[in-house]
This record gives sequence, C-alpha cells and structure tokens, in this order.
Amino acid sequence: MYKKVILMIAVVVLSIQTTQSQEVGSSPEYIKALTSQWQGERFDDGRPKVSDALLKRMKNIQIEEAWGYLRNKGYHGQYEGGWKIIHPEEVMTGRVVTAQYMPLRPDYEQLIKITGGKEKRDTIGGSNSWPIEILKPGDVYVADGYGKIIDGTLIGSNLGNAIYANSGNGVIFDGGIRDLAGLLDIEGFNGWYRDEDPSYIQNQMLSSINAPIRIGRATVLPGDVVLANRHGTIFVPAHLVAHLVISSEVVGLRDQFGFQRLREKKFTPGQIDMRWTKEIKADFDNWLKNYPDEKLPMTRKELNDYLKTQKK
Repeated sequence: MYKKVILMIAVVVLSIQTTQSQEVGSSPEYIKALTSQWQGERFDDGRPKVSDALLKRMKNIQIEEAWGYLRNKGYHGQYEGGWKIIHPEEVMTGRVVTAQYMPLRPDYEQLIKITGGKEKRDTIGGSNSWPIEILKPGDVYVADGYGKIIDGTLIGSNLGNAIYANSGNGVIFDGGIRDLAGLLDIEGFNGWYRDEDPSYIQNQMLSSINAPIRIGRATVLPGDVVLANRHGTIFVPAHLVAHLVISSEVVGLRDQFGFQRLREKKFTPGQIDMRWTKEIKADFDNWLKNYPDEKLPMTRKELNDYLKTQKK
C-alpha cells in the first residue's frame, strides 16, 4: 500500500512537471498548487489576490519586522538587498508576477517562440514584452536576469511606460535597465535593479512566466506580496500577509508606547527592552484602550481580535 501511494505521488509530480515544461506561462492549476495554503480570492491565472487594503497597510511595515516574522515561520530565504532604486525615497508593494531569463540558446529559444505562439503571445516583438502584457493593477514585475547588466537591460522607457500603464506599479530586476532618464519621467513608476547601461537586450531569452524564481538569496513565487523600500526587498507568501501585517502593526504600537514611556522616564531602558513585567503589560493595555481609533493602522475590532489570540 505504501509503495502504491509513493508511486501515485511520483506520477502526479511528474505530470505537473511535464505539463509545466510544455508552457512558457504557468497554468492556473500549477500556480494554485504552488500557493495551496492561500484560501482567498484568486486571479484567473491562479495567483492569490491579496487585497489592495493589505497592500496599502504593508507599505508602513518595516523590512526588519517582516524579516523577523518570516524567519519565525521558517522562511529564511525571502530577503534580498544591494539594489539601485529609481526613487529610493518611495515604498512599493504589490502582487508578484515572475519571469525567468537565461543566456540565449538558439534551439531552446525556438521552442519558447513556438510555445509562446501557441499561448497567443505576441511573437512579432521580443519575448521580454510577454510578462508585461499580463500585468494587472497592483502587480509588480519581478524578473531573474541573473545579474546581467551589459546587453541584459530588461526594460527602457518604452517598456517602463507599458508596465506602469498595466500595473500602476513598478519592477524588481536582478539585471540591468536602460534609459534611466526616461524611466525617471514616468510619474508613479519605480524600480529596483542592479545597474544601468545604454546597451539593449541581446543574447538573453525569456524562459518562463509565473514559475518559481530566485532573486539573489530569495525564493520568489507568483502571487507573493513584495515589500520594497530603500532597505531592500522582501517577498511574503500570500497566505502569511494578513497576519504579518497586523502583528507588525502591533509591534509598531508597542514601540510607540515604549518610546513614550522612556521619554517620560516612567520605565528604564532595561525594563522596556527586556520581557515586560505585569505592570508594564497592564500599562500598555490601558495605553491601547485610550489610543485614538482614527490613528490606529487597523480597525479596533481587528486589534482586539488579534490581542485575544495572543493571550490564549
């Protein structure tokens, strides 16, 4: 019986891999399998549809808070830093669309073009436009360009405008960009990239869309939510976003309380920095009750419900 179960699992996995190998864009079934822990709404392509409200709240989360939360959940490979940023003063969040690029190999590139044609993709222009064509509002185009900069510039101002027109958002490229001056002129557009170069893309090919990719030391799946700011990028599995956001918001409230009490000299740095005593916890609970509802990052009900789960 045990051997039969193992054989069945192997057949299913092989079937998924075989199906995936025949496509440029991952099937909705494959994306659903990758993100099976997500229980909410999905796009037609199978990606989790994390709400716009959560994306907005995510912008106020510190990278360190998100990193610590994910590490505690066993996700140790979700952060990547060392970026150049088009507008470093801004924060970007969004739902990830992934793309994998590889050094050009003519026989494989021919298969990609044929397969792309069968998938009704535009085969007149370059395949680097294919991920852009499927972007939805709130998406972030995330591409593994394996760090190639010279002749590896994945976008310039033309494709940058197309990306923003479709997504209202930006990009994260482990590779290069060109025409930075033109990209700077696209109001609302932002990008995290390795470097700029005047060369155009050549000897490089797209190999997959919405499959798992590696961005530096991070593993990224389609439908992840990315938080990107001047301190780096972190990719959050969709099923963890809601709890990560509120837990990080509560940490932010705890920090506000602690800083205030330190300025008031009510507690010492040692008391605030270590495990809180019953006295400090009671003071914090009372401080929260008097916190203006309109200034809370979440609703009062969300806060109370979360705090109840922490006391169990």
